[in-house]
Amino acid sequence: MKKIENILKQHDHRKERIIQILNDIQKIHNYLPKDVLQYVSRRLKLPLSEIYSIATFYAAFSLKPRGKHLVTVCMGTACHVRGAPAVLNRLEDRLGVTSGSTTQDNQFTLKTVNCLGACALAPIVVVDEEYHGQTSVNKVDRLLKTYEKEKN
Repeated sequence: MKKIENILKQHDHRKERIIQILNDIQKIHNYLPKDVLQYVSRRLKLPLSEIYSIATFYAAFSLKPRGKHLVTVCMGTACHVRGAPAVLNRLEDRLGVTSGSTTQDNQFTLKTVNCLGACALAPIVVVDEEYHGQTSVNKVDRLLKTYEKEKN
């Protein structure tokens, strides 16, 4: 818990900085582990239920382990009309998981969102905060290969 204690010190153990604290914790673990949240709750004297309320409200936080790469598919109206369901199906086939799941090798987590606010780029896929616009089924394999190479 030394890393967590360092994060708390960086934020002066101020409970009003809980979102930044959770963000920093997630950068270390790639999700918010239960035991860490319990520790933060005790150290900040903040009810665990309040921490969970924040962690579940913001889509950026995850309570489940995530893969090295987060793949997000926009399913908003513009993306849907321009082929996002087919792109999602291809990603699910290639990764062998459904939306909301992580690959067995912990390399990829696949999820969908209702809108990314980048409708002009529809359909859009975001991998590790990098936007890939006008993604087609044919582009999925090349896109994944880019990130698969990093694991070797």
